[in-house]
Amino acid sequence: MNPYNELSSGDLRERRERVFLLLSGVFLGTLAMLNILGISRFIDLSFDLFGWRVPMVVAVGVLPYPVTFLCTDLISELYGRERANSVVWVGLFLNVWVMGILWLGGVLPGSDSPTYNEVTTLAFGAVTASMVAYMTAQFCDVQLFHFWKRVTKGKHLWLRNNGSTLASQLVDTTAVILITHYYAHALPVDESQPIGAQLLTFIASGYVFKAFFAFLDTLPLYWCVARLRSYLHLSSDEEVGTIGRLDP
Repeated sequence: MNPYNELSSGDLRERRERVFLLLSGVFLGTLAMLNILGISRFIDLSFDLFGWRVPMVVAVGVLPYPVTFLCTDLISELYGRERANSVVWVGLFLNVWVMGILWLGGVLPGSDSPTYNEVTTLAFGAVTASMVAYMTAQFCDVQLFHFWKRVTKGKHLWLRNNGSTLASQLVDTTAVILITHYYAHALPVDESQPIGAQLLTFIASGYVFKAFFAFLDTLPLYWCVARLRSYLHLSSDEEVGTIGRLDP
């Protein structure tokens, strides 16, 4: 039985493009939100473990970040490396666009706003750090995802999901923390204490938080892939393909 009998090729193409736009929209919207929130506030998630206080301080912009990796993994799995990379490039343009609007709002004549100036300073630091880390981490995520997919011959989705995400998030977290401190000088550090230990705490906190949600999103990823493969009429190892082409 031909799985494409239920829909015309045009309807199927439209369905596949609609899902791609939805995943891309969630990815880009989340990216914009985390860049605006950025380092405007740090959340203390420290906890006690066997009588020892485990420090965990994360920027509020980190909270929605795991969603971006879930989206790129779904796009990589269903649409292939080319389209996943295209979304990453659009995300870079979005970062530049955000910085451009913030800059324009600051140079145009008008009443002085300390609040806006503070938000702009924090956002510039966060977006600059995010742009460098974002490009490195997201391309790392896409490349490693397809590396593991090739090595496992399309099997073990959990391995390529977690393997690519954990490695790329370590790159991302380290870059964001170091750039935010040394370029934007926006981390809440105690100058009287050793800086290295504090930076390691921020890196470890952010990475553990992201790693926890990376493992947590494995089941949702499996569920989404299974449902979307059925909805998009894709076999277990099939990808939609490049833009404008409907795979036979």
